[in-house]
Amino acid sequence: MSRPTARDVAELAGVSRAAVSFVFSGRAAGNLSAKTQARIRKAADQLGYRPDEVARSLRKQRSAVIGLLSDEIATSPFAGRLVLGAMEAARERGHQVLLMESRLDPAAESEAVAELQARRVDGIVYATMSMRRTAVPDGIDPSRTVLANCLPREAGSYASVVPDERKGGRSAVNVLIEAGHRDIALLGGSTGDIAASDRTRGFRDGLRAAGITAREEWVIRAGWQIDEGYAAALRVLGGPARPTGVVCANDRVATGTLLAAARLGIDVPTELSVVGYDDQDQMADHLVPALTTIALPHHEMGATAVRMLLDASEADEPVDREAARRLTCPVVARDSVRPPTKAR
Repeated sequence: MSRPTARDVAELAGVSRAAVSFVFSGRAAGNLSAKTQARIRKAADQLGYRPDEVARSLRKQRSAVIGLLSDEIATSPFAGRLVLGAMEAARERGHQVLLMESRLDPAAESEAVAELQARRVDGIVYATMSMRRTAVPDGIDPSRTVLANCLPREAGSYASVVPDERKGGRSAVNVLIEAGHRDIALLGGSTGDIAASDRTRGFRDGLRAAGITAREEWVIRAGWQIDEGYAAALRVLGGPARPTGVVCANDRVATGTLLAAARLGIDVPTELSVVGYDDQDQMADHLVPALTTIALPHHEMGATAVRMLLDASEADEPVDREAARRLTCPVVARDSVRPPTKAR
């Protein structure tokens, strides 16, 4: 059986070959209606049609492959979302993603960069699984690279896509303020960490906007782990005066806070409301009560980074090194927040 062609798809869908080309080259937006695009894709699926990527890449002198190089994909609970976002965005534009991981080994990272260069990928997404400023490996061309979940050490040297952590911190405290809380603590995060610092700034922004003065003894940099959150929560919740709401720097610290509250006989959410951060898989929605939290936009980071690369590639232009996208961290409302008892 011969391989189905674009002409076959056009005939089945009742459109021109040019229309089929628009859909599979990523140029349908603005040229074809959503209904026509859907009809073409349905016809292609019925026929088992796939564009000839080899021929197309030879004509365009492009590989139709995006390289994604990360530090620790295998050990991060968030990596799958970022990779999936990158793959879906690439597939929409007729590209594939070649995934490589350095595991924080400089030698492995150099080998990965060399491999991506040898394969003549159309661009590289360089991702870290913890938000930080990073030294980008030698050999990665800034005109064909976008950083995801990290920032370059020198501002303006590489394009980047990161979460808007400051707005996320403000969103977290606003959840409690809007529920009626005014006695609010912030627990967790490490000193000198970009994400922790920005989340703390956002927390203070939210309190200030509501006319609430932060109680410094309730703002504790306690680390990121469950035991650290537990110890910090015991300090804050075990005193003569305690907050009615707690913002936690991540979901692990929130887990420690729930354990501390249980030890002290404090019911969540009746007597204490808790907001986490990260929306960590297999954690936030499995806690009792299920945790209201702020989601990190890993899927959208991966997708946005790929789209930035492909937009530049298809326009035959370099990536804008000054581009710095900050993505919204949405609230995920669950069961761990209620109005304070005295406000009911």
